[in-house]
Parts: sequence; C-alpha cells; structure tokens
Amino acid sequence: MSPKLHRLLDALAREGFAPVQRLGEITLEVPAAQSRAAALKLRDHPELRFEQLIDLCGMDYDTYGDRPRQGRRFASVVHLLSVTHNWRLRLRAFCDDDAFPIMPSLIEVWPAAAWFEREAFDLFGILFDGHPDLRRILTDYGFIGHPFRKDFPVSGTVEMRYDPEQKRVIYQPVSIEPREITPRIVREERYAERRD
Repeated sequence: MSPKLHRLLDALAREGFAPVQRLGEITLEVPAAQSRAAALKLRDHPELRFEQLIDLCGMDYDTYGDRPRQGRRFASVVHLLSVTHNWRLRLRAFCDDDAFPIMPSLIEVWPAAAWFEREAFDLFGILFDGHPDLRRILTDYGFIGHPFRKDFPVSGTVEMRYDPEQKRVIYQPVSIEPREITPRIVREERYAERRD
C-alpha cells in the first residue's frame, strides 16, 4: 500500500469510519440513513476534504458473480475526489428495503449528484429522498420498470415505433423471433496436425 493511501486510511479511521482497502482502492461502507452525514464529514473535515463528486451510480446485487446474494440488494455508490489531498474514495450505502429502495439525496452536499441520482432512479428504481426533480432521464415517461435491474426481462411483449400514417408513436407486439446463436469456429485445413 502506498504511503498516500495509508495516510487516507489513518485519517478515515480517526474520524470513526471503517474503510476497506482492496486492489489499491479504498471503499467506505455506511448505512443508508447515515450516508448524508458521512458525506458532509467527508467533504468538510480538513484532513479529508472530498470536494468533488465524480460519479454516483446505482448497483443491483441480486446476483453477484456465481454467488447467490447475501444481504441487501440495492446500493448507491459514490466516487469522490479530494483535490486538496489528491486522493480518491468510494462511498457505498445499501438501501434498507429491497422492495422499496430509498436513499437520502446528496444534492445538498454535492450539487453534481442531481443528474446521477435521476439516472440511478430511472435505471435501478432507487428513490432519493430530498431530490427536487426526481423523474426519468433516459427512458420514456410511460416506460414501466427499471432496465438495469437484474430481474428486468430481456425481451418484452411490445415494441414502440413511429407510425407515419397515424403521425404518432404506437406500440405493437414484438416482431423478433427467438433464435439460438451458435458460435462459428473457422480453422485452416489440418489445423491440429503437427507441421515439421
């Protein structure tokens, strides 16, 4: 571990956090109810000074690799940058309820979170309490569901297209027939034979 990361780990530990270091990166996991307070401390404490929110994304841990899920399903992951100290941190908070995932909004801490929270709401269905304009950002307003959830159906029953005769968008049954895709392997003649 580099001396810089070691200083960050020490500073976080002095402030009562329990950081985890893995693969040269530091992750700080906090309960959802404490995420706003933790964000304020990370931003304002002189030893930490994470002034900039780089990214905020939703995560669905319904299945994670080959392992079945243990614990909460939905999380909000925030990537932070301290310009003052030149270090980075990942802040992760799991939603308390899998059926109705909700997190406190971080807009009051970092205004840049507004757009990212709308994206996490649209794609994962995570509600951000205190967000002033939480609405869909990438999908249609009439869209049902959240497409980045791991249980979202890959193929639907209707498709949307513009009809020039009716001069409007219409929904019609899906016209794609299911097919099995088999990889094609191309080899030269006598590929496996020994050549001298």
